[in-house]
Amino acid sequence: MGKASKDKRDIYYRKAKEEGWRARSAFKLLQIDDEFNIFEGVKRVVDLCAAPGSWSQVLSRKLYIPSKLNPECRNGDRPLIVAIDLQPMAPIDGVIQVQGDITNARTAEVVIKHFDGCKADLVVCDGAPDVTGLHDMDEFVQSQLILAALTIVTHVLRVGGKFISKIFRGKDTSLLYCQLKLFFPRVTFAKPRSSRNSSIEAFAVCEDYSPPEGFNPKDLYRLLEKVGSPCGSGDLDCSSAWLEGPNKVYIPFLACGDLNGYDSDRSYPLPTSADGSYRSLDPVQPPIAPPYKRALELKKASSSHATAVVDMDSLTLS
Repeated sequence: MGKASKDKRDIYYRKAKEEGWRARSAFKLLQIDDEFNIFEGVKRVVDLCAAPGSWSQVLSRKLYIPSKLNPECRNGDRPLIVAIDLQPMAPIDGVIQVQGDITNARTAEVVIKHFDGCKADLVVCDGAPDVTGLHDMDEFVQSQLILAALTIVTHVLRVGGKFISKIFRGKDTSLLYCQLKLFFPRVTFAKPRSSRNSSIEAFAVCEDYSPPEGFNPKDLYRLLEKVGSPCGSGDLDCSSAWLEGPNKVYIPFLACGDLNGYDSDRSYPLPTSADGSYRSLDPVQPPIAPPYKRALELKKASSSHATAVVDMDSLTLS
C-alpha cells in the first residue's frame, strides 16, 4: 500500500505531516482542549509516555512558544514542560526530556526537581500497549497502564490539577471510572473527532484533583482494589460486575471537536499540483530509537545470512 493511499484514507495523518506534527494524535489533544480548555492557567505540565512527541509538540506550541515570543514574559515565568518515556525522542523547543519509568517514585522526584519543588498543573498521557485485536485483553492492559500513570500523578499533580489519559472502552470501563473518581470529582470520557469511530479508544478527562483525606501514595493500589469489591471487601477479585444492575454507573461521555470538521473514517481527495500530480510528504520525525529497532536488525541479519547460505549452495552445485 503506497503512502498516497494512506494520505487519502487518513486525513489526519496527512494533515499532521502538512502542519509539522510528529503524529496524528496531536489533533486529539487539540480537540480535547477545544472542549475542556485544559491549558488555561497551566504553568507546569507533565507528558507521560511521550515518544514520539506529538503531544509534547502541542504543549510546546500552546504554552511555551507563545510565552517565548512575548517580550514581557521573563525566562522564569515561562511554562515548564517535562516529557517522560522509556524511549528517547528528538528534541522539542521548551520540553525537558526525562528517560525513565512512570511507575518509579524516583521519576516523580526528578519531575518535581525540574519544577523547583512545585507540582504540576496538568498531567497528560497518550500511552498505549501494542494492541492485539483482542478487545478484552487490550482494555485490561490499557487500564493497568492508566493506573500505573496514577502512581506518578499522585506524586506530581497539585490539588485542583487535571489529568488526561487515553482509555480503551470495554466491559470494565465502569470500574476504571469509579477508580478515577476517587481522586477527581469530575471525570468525563471524551471521543475526539480525530479518533476513528471504529476504534475503542477514548480519553478520560479528569478535573480538580482531590485525593482522599489522609491519602498516602503508598496505599494507592490497596485503595483502587477496594473500588472493585462490594462494600470494599478485600477478599474478592477486583471486578466491575457489581457496578451493574441497581449499582449501575452512568459515565459522562462526550464527543469533542468540530462536528463540521474532518471525519477520521472518511477518505478525502488528495490535493494536486499544477501538473496534476500529488507528492506525499515524509513523516515529520521518525522515531530515533524505536523498541522494534533491535528486531529489525535481527531480521535483516537473518535475511543476509540466509542469502549467503543460498549463494554458497549455488557455488557448490555449479
